[in-house]
Amino acid sequence: MTRALCTATVAAVALFAVCAQRGPVERTASIAAALPPAAAVPGWSWSATHEDLVPAWVRAAAFRVTIAIVDTGADTSVPAFSGKAVQTWDVTTDTPAARDTLGHGTFVASIAGGSTTTVGFGGDARLQIVRANSGGTDFSDVDEAKAITWAVDHGANIVNLSIGGPETSQVEHDAIEYALSKGVLLVAAAGNLAQDGNPTTYPAALIGRSGLVVGAADASGRRARFSSTGPYVDVLAPGVNVVGALAVTAPPGLFARAPGLGLPGAYGYGTGTSFAAPVVAGAAALVMGANPMLDAGGVARVLEQTASGNGRWTSDLAYGTIDVAAAVRLALSGG
Repeated sequence: MTRALCTATVAAVALFAVCAQRGPVERTASIAAALPPAAAVPGWSWSATHEDLVPAWVRAAAFRVTIAIVDTGADTSVPAFSGKAVQTWDVTTDTPAARDTLGHGTFVASIAGGSTTTVGFGGDARLQIVRANSGGTDFSDVDEAKAITWAVDHGANIVNLSIGGPETSQVEHDAIEYALSKGVLLVAAAGNLAQDGNPTTYPAALIGRSGLVVGAADASGRRARFSSTGPYVDVLAPGVNVVGALAVTAPPGLFARAPGLGLPGAYGYGTGTSFAAPVVAGAAALVMGANPMLDAGGVARVLEQTASGNGRWTSDLAYGTIDVAAAVRLALSGG
């Protein structure tokens, strides 16, 4: 079984395509190609989620929280990670090297916990980069499970999974259950196949209400047309033309460039539930920083209840688009 990255095409048809054959279960990433830069508004994801209203001391308090990014590795040399405590590991080689040859993991990590204002959502949260692909965009369920387990055993409080596929396995199930039993908050991409049969996506469907499964919202607050739906989807977060850091090794064309942002380093626009999930992972780190007494379930409930649906779940919008500032306020009041 393999897992693929959660990305989609310009027409919002998923590149989230994974092998349907029996045997190894595949995972791919949930990415969609960005709209032309002229249609993109840098920083809209911060204002749409009220991340810009979070007190500076709360962002600083997130230093005690560790977010693990199970993905394609990361280019930790980019300025988006300057001043950050970043731990790296490659489960396919059992070495600390986690070089990102695809750029997906770098982009995801910069959103979850990058140090760049208007890009990173996790404040001063620490980052764990756990590379789980041995090449290309696919991840085996065995390597995915090893990566989740390694992250949990090395202190992760939150594990971001911007990967998915239409099948599951016992080894994946066991890794999810292990993380949940250790009190770790799992955040997963919902997938990009709403317009392609909307199949059940894993590991998202295994996590369900035990963690946070994230769909993509556009700038109007509506669910992006490509964003998969299901009873296991919890919240929405910006997932259309989201700004993230570009790895030096990222293939040209995967992300539309975002020039003129006045930020150090190279940035681009990414679309897909791959990039909505780390928004929520970063927001969860701020909630944990604001109230360290909340357990993983409590953090998830805070983000659900303060989202735009006002505590009401629907099949189209789940609990709605997250409101980071409102979630922090509720956490500070006791959750």
